[in-house]
Amino acid sequence: MDIINIIDRMETLIETSKAVPMGGNVMIDKTKAMELVDQLRLAVPQEIKSAEEVLSSKDYIISQAQVEARHTKSKAEDDYRQRLDSSELIALAESRAEETLREAEQRAARVLESSEAEAMSRRTEADAYALRSLRTLEKELSDITGSVRKGIDVLSGHASVNLNGSYSAAD
Repeated sequence: MDIINIIDRMETLIETSKAVPMGGNVMIDKTKAMELVDQLRLAVPQEIKSAEEVLSSKDYIISQAQVEARHTKSKAEDDYRQRLDSSELIALAESRAEETLREAEQRAARVLESSEAEAMSRRTEADAYALRSLRTLEKELSDITGSVRKGIDVLSGHASVNLNGSYSAAD
């Protein structure tokens, strides 16, 4: 039985008992009153035990909630650190990628500049070689033309002597 029910029954017993004239006392049935007191004696330890179980259960629940709260907080902090580390890694990777790209662009510009300079140098060398070759060819052609001219002159001189001599013999 629970204590509240027993107390209610005690109140009912007192209210329904006969009033003693003069003074506010009542006559209570001793057997019934003792029965209710015995029930209280039995119920109080049980109620206290139940209350202790509830308190113990409450303490356990609070303790578990605190453990869970600490665990959740720790996990949230770990997640935060991991995301922070991840974002720092991403920023570092992006920075390195940008730096690598800049270096690659600078190398490409240097290679292009070097290639253009080498092409210009080779073009200049090729033009100089062609000019030398053409001048050599011109000189050789000039020498050949001179030789050809001399040959023509020599042959033309012989031919005219022969032609003039053959006309005089026929006269």
